[in-house]
Amino acid sequence: MRLLIIGSLNGQVTEAARIAMTRGAKVAHCENVERGLSALRAGQGADLVMIDVQYDVRALVEALKAERFHVPVVACGVGTDAASAVRAIKDGAKEYIPLPPDAELIAAVLAAVTEESSAIIFRDPSMTAVLRLADQVAGSDASILISGESGTGKELMARHIHAKSRRAAQAFVSVNCAAIPENLLESELFGHEKGAFTGAVARRIGKFEEADGGTLLLDEISEMDPRLQAKLLRAIQERVIDRVGGTTPIKVDIRLIATTNRDLVGEVRAGRFREDLYFRLNVVSLQLPPLRERPKDIDLLANHFVRKYADANGVRQLPLSPAALDVIRAHPWHGNVRELENTMHRAVLLSNGDAIGPEAITLSGSTRESAVAPDTSASANPAGVAVARAALVGRTVADVERDLIIDTLHHCLGNRTHAANILGISIRTLRNKLKLYSEQGAAVPAPGEGERAAV
Repeated sequence: MRLLIIGSLNGQVTEAARIAMTRGAKVAHCENVERGLSALRAGQGADLVMIDVQYDVRALVEALKAERFHVPVVACGVGTDAASAVRAIKDGAKEYIPLPPDAELIAAVLAAVTEESSAIIFRDPSMTAVLRLADQVAGSDASILISGESGTGKELMARHIHAKSRRAAQAFVSVNCAAIPENLLESELFGHEKGAFTGAVARRIGKFEEADGGTLLLDEISEMDPRLQAKLLRAIQERVIDRVGGTTPIKVDIRLIATTNRDLVGEVRAGRFREDLYFRLNVVSLQLPPLRERPKDIDLLANHFVRKYADANGVRQLPLSPAALDVIRAHPWHGNVRELENTMHRAVLLSNGDAIGPEAITLSGSTRESAVAPDTSASANPAGVAVARAALVGRTVADVERDLIIDTLHHCLGNRTHAANILGISIRTLRNKLKLYSEQGAAVPAPGEGERAAV
């Protein structure tokens, strides 16, 4: 885990850095916000930024957002100054750490940031075969294509491969090709020179250079524009890139892993994905099974997430009742492990009594009550169906679609990828619709903590 500390490295901040290093973090230091930003632009990379509250936390957070550095910020300050803590959180810090630092608190913050380790939780035989192949090829430098439905854990599998590789001590850098607008993805991957385009305020090192010596994950590569696919192909073939606006080719040494939730062979036939790029990526292919084909993992994962979110929310860990287990075993889990994780998170928060009952299990966008409601199909309750249909009469298709999308996003705790999968639309289509709804004044849920792949 890479920790960047911004502030004066004396006294208690030095002790915080020492504690972080004893917990396995690689610590870098910059004296002020501008130097911290310069380090990130230069490709230094960070998984967490810790800043002294004496500096401008808001300026740092806003600059990170403007320059698309997706890294959490925690603030630290001497003593338990409540006003400083509140101000830091309002300015965008995820946490406030009082100084002198407590070793367990530092460890907890680092663990929260790095909780997506390379440990994959499973017992189902269908996963055993996939892990065996992954371990077999991890030590090579071959490109790997990981396929599977959204929420099956493709990014976690990529991290597992990196951790087992000879590059494990180097950087693991991930780029979500679906989450970055097309006009910015080229700069994100290859970097840019100052003035290369409007908003290019300084030279920016791209993800290829940041991952030099390590592993680069191109997540949901099927969403990449065909024009950019051609430039990516050259980078893979020649291990050379060109920054946007640059004139000098730059050599890079990376191990490339790509993921997709689409049928890339079908995408090639449809002309949406380059065949030569597909063959370059698909040296080794790993297909992750959906959760519904991993029945022995459902109970195991459900109990794991109950423990995780009980600890995270500071509540008593309750067992899953037999009736609750029956509900989750019968569900098809179209959102896979990510959907199960979000469901267990809600269940932990909604539960009362001595066990997590079926009334706390909310599934597929339903309300709490509908999770255990009787059959309301047309044959079982035609009157109820008629009432539901009547409620739609007089509304425009656009209005119904907007409510469906926003309700689904609420159900997914703001997770765009999961919501798009449930709705059957691409992440780009979803993002465009949400932008429109926000401009129209609708309340759109913010991206949720499940946005990154789980398990």
